[in-house]
Amino acid sequence: MTRSLSRHRRAVALPVGMAMATALAFLPNVQAVAADAPSVSADATSLSYVVNVKAGKAPSATVRRAIAEAGGTIVTSYDRIGVVVVHSSNPDFAKTVRTARGVQSAGATRTAPLPSAATTDVGTPKVLSATEAAAAEAAEGQDPLESLQWDLPAIKADKAHEKSLGSSKVTVAVIDTGVDDTHPDIAPNFDRAASVNCVSGKPDTTDGAWRPTAEESPHGTHVAGEIAAAKNGVGMTGVAPGVKVSGIKVSTTAGFFYTEAVVCGFMWAAEHGVEVTNNSYYTDPWYFNCKDDPDQKALVEAVRRASSYAERKGAVNVAAAGNEEYDLAADEITDPSSPNDTTPSDRVIDPSECYDIPTQLPGVVTTAATGAKGIKSSFSNYGLGVIDIAAPGGDSTAYQTPAPPATSGLILGTLPGGKWGYMAGTSMASPHVAGVAALIKSTHPRATPAQVKALLYAQADATPCTKPYDIDGDGKVDAVCEGGKNRNGFYGWGTADALDAVTK
Repeated sequence: MTRSLSRHRRAVALPVGMAMATALAFLPNVQAVAADAPSVSADATSLSYVVNVKAGKAPSATVRRAIAEAGGTIVTSYDRIGVVVVHSSNPDFAKTVRTARGVQSAGATRTAPLPSAATTDVGTPKVLSATEAAAAEAAEGQDPLESLQWDLPAIKADKAHEKSLGSSKVTVAVIDTGVDDTHPDIAPNFDRAASVNCVSGKPDTTDGAWRPTAEESPHGTHVAGEIAAAKNGVGMTGVAPGVKVSGIKVSTTAGFFYTEAVVCGFMWAAEHGVEVTNNSYYTDPWYFNCKDDPDQKALVEAVRRASSYAERKGAVNVAAAGNEEYDLAADEITDPSSPNDTTPSDRVIDPSECYDIPTQLPGVVTTAATGAKGIKSSFSNYGLGVIDIAAPGGDSTAYQTPAPPATSGLILGTLPGGKWGYMAGTSMASPHVAGVAALIKSTHPRATPAQVKALLYAQADATPCTKPYDIDGDGKVDAVCEGGKNRNGFYGWGTADALDAVTK
């Protein structure tokens, strides 16, 4: 089974011959006021680094001196977790500073110089005409496009909304490419105080800095709508249309999610009372970060500290499992995409020693994708003991066709400029789970992150392995599911259940 897969889970994973799964519904527009990401001044050979030190206080004088003597300049320091962001043009900076007293690990966060000149291929949009959008039939009490959202009844969100839309006291942070908060389906539920631009690794609180520019991916805006598009008689409906959503922009204009930005994102969420974070990306430039590489080991440690801190401060961290059909519980995986900001090459990794971050970090809710037939999406990563839960992420209609009146097997979401359209990927599954987690937190406002996760898994609908899994019907098994009905490699504890989230 051959597929055209993009390099990130945040982009669409679809069969060869299918156009990029972003259909823009040209419904009433809202003019977005876009703000550019903060620029980083650095020479052509400068790289960004994280230096990990003892948590709880500012870097010691010894560490600061060692950073300076190795040719580094401190950009910012997250003292509560002991992560220092540094720029340096010294190619031996990390190697040198690792020998300093007080430095626990250090590593380059990228292989391309600052700023990256790479570009992200987002493909050619498949346009949904105004006539097609107008043809969507809304039942009584539904938003106009809700009839196209097969994914809502798939997790009983439509029934849940009859009981509760979620609490406005709960905020889900979309750590992503930015969110267009001027969108009419997002504006009613947007939490400006919990929004920020973290691209440089240091918070930029300029008003609107969290928005994507016209050149940047609509991914984060799509995710935000899946979670909390308002039930307001306009457009679509989110999984938790009564909760708040914030935008934490961590992606460069070129489409890279670097460690310093991801650390900043988790720390911002932690310090601004966010109850759930959604993470539909992997941290560039390495798909898997291996502990036997000193640079990659430092990146794992920095993001681990930040995500763990966010959880300690009350956030449930939900992440996408990835779109490469990998068995994340296999003995080995061939990764052809790393480092993706310069020249990637094939490397064989041991997934028990090399981590997709933040997806495979302790405490993170790892989410696989299902299609309109309720089985694993053709592209979704899987793995017994790795996947925690499953939710709709869409699939090719050729593989999983939704029941009418829905017409697309992909997932409807909001797009910048007051538009709506379709995408597919575990990127789309993760926000469904984040929305359900937000509903649980709304129902149980005193629940800790551990308790919310326990309820999320206990309430999930047990989904047995799909055997044989021959998604394209060519007579060949495309993936092997291991485990039982109550926990397995395709669906984890099962398919997320929004109705139980508001009634139990």
